[in-house]
Amino acid sequence: MAPVGEAIAPVAPRDALARARLRASLVPDLLVEARRVVNTVIAGWHGRRRRGIGENFWQFRPYVEGETVARIDWRRSARDDHTYIREREWEAAHTVWLWADPSPSMLYQSRAASVSKESRALVLALALAELLSRGGERIAWPGLTDPFTARNGAERIAGRLAHATAPATRPDLAGVRRFSDVVIASDFLDPPDEIRAWLDPLARRGVRAHLIEVADPAEESFPYAGRTEFRDPETGERLVAGRAETFAADYRHHYQARRAELAAWCRRLGWSYTVNHTDRPASEALVKVHLAMGEPGSYGATA
Repeated sequence: MAPVGEAIAPVAPRDALARARLRASLVPDLLVEARRVVNTVIAGWHGRRRRGIGENFWQFRPYVEGETVARIDWRRSARDDHTYIREREWEAAHTVWLWADPSPSMLYQSRAASVSKESRALVLALALAELLSRGGERIAWPGLTDPFTARNGAERIAGRLAHATAPATRPDLAGVRRFSDVVIASDFLDPPDEIRAWLDPLARRGVRAHLIEVADPAEESFPYAGRTEFRDPETGERLVAGRAETFAADYRHHYQARRAELAAWCRRLGWSYTVNHTDRPASEALVKVHLAMGEPGSYGATA
């Protein structure tokens, strides 16, 4: 729940279409911020494309504007009026899927934070799209794009986000294939059992996930005292605490226990779990996720 009186930037609209319009209005500025963040870490970035795995021919697919012409198969393209890319098995299977949680709780921003959780999640996702696109990676956004390779990948995803209406609070990940990576930026405030039930099928299919918990510092420290009214941004439900400080110890315990449980579960699966506070630079999380994605990791561990 968000305390009434704390900044919620902007105030969370309960109507899904209004939230979608609000999110779309943020995208252009967030793309600029994502590119700024990328430029602070780009010197240490190395592409993750692998040779020696899946070198066998997989399929021909249409050329996408923005891809290097060196990848065009001119012999196949000469057969008709289309231009084709020769795709190897690893390239076809290995896509990095990006997703930022659009739930109303992500709009929360306390006075201690410089941005809302939603803004930070979108910046991280778009920054990763920019980095991966520059490295020639295949990227996708579930429910928004099919996997593609293009130098302007972040811009293309931002354009789709700006025109998306009422995005799902949880995406359909059924189409994510083995040897792919999924990056999810969310506050992960749902019960851990629900989150595991949602994401466990990915592990069974041989997909590796990287979870980025976007946290507002006030959510973690619970700095409230005296009479405080809290509001649930998801349901609108309200709770009035006569002495909010009496809840602090139990709240912090449950908050940290949830995080520890999810992080331990990710470690067992060979996944990564990164926490980024909205009063800290986005580049900190970007570097950690980049390092995690570059490690051998696991595609198919079991809990």
